Amino acid sequence: MVELDSNDTKRFDSDGFLVVDNLIDPALIPTLHRAFTDLFRGKFETGVRPDEVNWQEAESDPDKARQICNGWKANRDIARVVLDESLGRSIAGLAGWSGVRIMIDNVVWKPAATSAFGFHQDNAFLDWFTPGELLTCWIALDDTTAEGGTIEFVRGSHQWQLGQPEGDFHAPEDYRKPMQAAAKREGIEPDIAYVEVPAGGGSFHHGGTWHGSGANNSPNPRRSLVLHAMQSDVEYVPQQFDQGIGPIYSRYKRLGDNQLDENYFPVLWRDDGYRTPQIDAFLNPSRD
Repeated sequence: MVELDSNDTKRFDSDGFLVVDNLIDPALIPTLHRAFTDLFRGKFETGVRPDEVNWQEAESDPDKARQICNGWKANRDIARVVLDESLGRSIAGLAGWSGVRIMIDNVVWKPAATSAFGFHQDNAFLDWFTPGELLTCWIALDDTTAEGGTIEFVRGSHQWQLGQPEGDFHAPEDYRKPMQAAAKREGIEPDIAYVEVPAGGGSFHHGGTWHGSGANNSPNPRRSLVLHAMQSDVEYVPQQFDQGIGPIYSRYKRLGDNQLDENYFPVLWRDDGYRTPQIDAFLNPSRD
């Protein structure tokens, strides 16, 4: 996994994102491609259905980009990447956190000629836990290009005001419209950066950074695996559930307290050496 230095942290703090050419071993990519195929065909290795399944073969619109959330619960090859301890340590270093746990992963596949994902700020969706902040690692599983609908960031937009979610996320008519409205409110001309990296590279971004991606206008697929990480000491905000916020992840709230259960939101790394002990048993099940 990637090793970051102080210059990387400075760029991240200034821009709200950091592009990295090497995040995972390229030898893993064929295995992850097979895992993507299985998930979007409804083949869940562990027997557990992911929390959000937004596209399935023979059921969903082939012109739309594909997405699954928490593929790690359904496929151990996905889990070995997004639950990696060193990746959690890198995230903690960029964020200045004492510990990191996974909030969700995204398994994203844009075949050729499929649609865009709307611009948004990740932190705008986090009313259900506190502190409501994310830091995200985006891993390209194919070589990426602007034409191919790679992820786009607006430089410095993590310093803009945090807005309310607006517009469609899946296949919007104008995928940059919410961001452009926010830029107008800020009185800023947006400086857009495309993440163009080889397969195995990717980026980190702040939860306040505006980002999205255009349609895939290339002849090649664009697959990416995304880790959304939160601080290890977050807690539920239960009153938000009464307002209809968090209908999926509220199901994991325990009776009697507001602690997030590590079986569903495992701790990847903490500065005292702690890591959710059940992770290793999950990744390496007994063959007996």
